[in-house]
Amino acid sequence: MPLWNWRRRWPGVTFSGTPNEGKLQLKAADTGLLKINTDALVAFNLIPDVMCASMHNNMPVSAGQVVAGTRAIPLVIDRSVLDRAVALAREQSPIFSVKAYQRNKIRLLITGNEVYDGLIEDRFEAIVRKKLTALGATLLETAILPDDPERIADTVRRFAAEDTDMVVTTGGMSVDPDDVTRHGIRQAGVDELYYGAAVLPGAMFQVAYKNSMPIVGIPACGLYHQTTIFDLVLPRLLAGETIDDRDLARFAVGGMCLDCDVCRYPACSMGKTGF
Repeated sequence: MPLWNWRRRWPGVTFSGTPNEGKLQLKAADTGLLKINTDALVAFNLIPDVMCASMHNNMPVSAGQVVAGTRAIPLVIDRSVLDRAVALAREQSPIFSVKAYQRNKIRLLITGNEVYDGLIEDRFEAIVRKKLTALGATLLETAILPDDPERIADTVRRFAAEDTDMVVTTGGMSVDPDDVTRHGIRQAGVDELYYGAAVLPGAMFQVAYKNSMPIVGIPACGLYHQTTIFDLVLPRLLAGETIDDRDLARFAVGGMCLDCDVCRYPACSMGKTGF
């Protein structure tokens, strides 16, 4: 298949020249979110004498990174087998693609009376900024507010009116009487709000949408764990995807951090849902 045709059919994915000993590597042509048509990949691997193995679906990748490899299993295969494999790849295209990050302008809302009054020093901004920067996003503004749902709602509405791609909030995600962040977000006039995720750490995660703009609520675990639900959903949201309650439930398989002495995420089981 000519290179121009491959790029048109499988956006964001290229291949490593001509096959060598029946092997071919697929690489990310762009930095973004790897998407895999898993049903088509299984169907491809049901064809005798050919195989293709890949990274997990919905993983962040960098330009030039190997995302999959395919080969003829024996050194020589019938032309009819090759034709079947190529035909399936064309019919089911794209089996692999990379979605570029689209939501790059982020604003952060930190809530909590203790932080607002200066009794506790905020540590969330540095954490969020680091994670955003690693994926090419920019933290445009940080606002610190008390536990006041009206002020939270007003700030969310202001953020939404100021060319913001996504709002990240920290604090007030539990169920104590002063945890009012979710109430303020609802008062801002959101279209949908989902609270709770099948992930540890990160069960008290929240995501809402106001005119398609995501509003993410990071629970307190984000201060104490290197990898949480936020790391699983952030690349997908930045790539323009919408996360709903079903997505948050699907994280149940692979949604438990093993608290390794040295965190190796994403080179671990965390977030590998199989969907």
